[in-house]
Amino acid sequence: MGTGPQQDETQASGLLDAVGPAFSRLRRGAALNAEKPIARKDLSRSLVLGVTEEGSTREGEEVTVGVIAERLSIDPSAASRLVSDCIIEGYLLRTASQVDGRRTILQLTAAGRQMLTDFRRHQRSAYEHITRDWPDHERLEFARLLIKYVDSLARLQTRPDEH
Repeated sequence: MGTGPQQDETQASGLLDAVGPAFSRLRRGAALNAEKPIARKDLSRSLVLGVTEEGSTREGEEVTVGVIAERLSIDPSAASRLVSDCIIEGYLLRTASQVDGRRTILQLTAAGRQMLTDFRRHQRSAYEHITRDWPDHERLEFARLLIKYVDSLARLQTRPDEH
C-alpha cells in the first residue's frame, strides 16, 4: 500500500496537532533537568537576567520591573519579587534612569552575567545530553529551527498590533 496525498496530509495534521502537547511537556522543564537538576529559583532568576540582558542591548530601551513582567507574562508584583531576589543575590542593580530620573531601571552585575554564562553552559549540556542519540545533522537542524521559531515568536511579541 503506497503513501498517497491523503495519507501524507493526515500524517502532517497529526504531527502539527502534537506540537501543543509537546510544548506543554517541554515547558514543565524536562529539558533543563536532563542530567543535573536546576533549582526552580535559579530557573526563574535566569529568566529575569535574560530579559535584562536582552533589553540592555536594545538601543534606547531601559529595563524596568514592568518590562520584566511584560516579557515574562507575569503580574508586576510577581516580577517585583523575582527582581528583588536577583538584587539580594547580587545579580542585578537598581539604578536611576538616564532618560527619566524618576524611574528605576535594572542592570546586570558581573555576578549576574556569570550566572547567565553558567546557566547557558548547563542548557547546552542538557541539549547535548537529551539529543545524544540523534545524528549530528538532526541535532543541528533542530537547534536551527528552534532558534528560528523563538526569533519569530519574539518578533510577534514586539508587534502585538500586527497579529
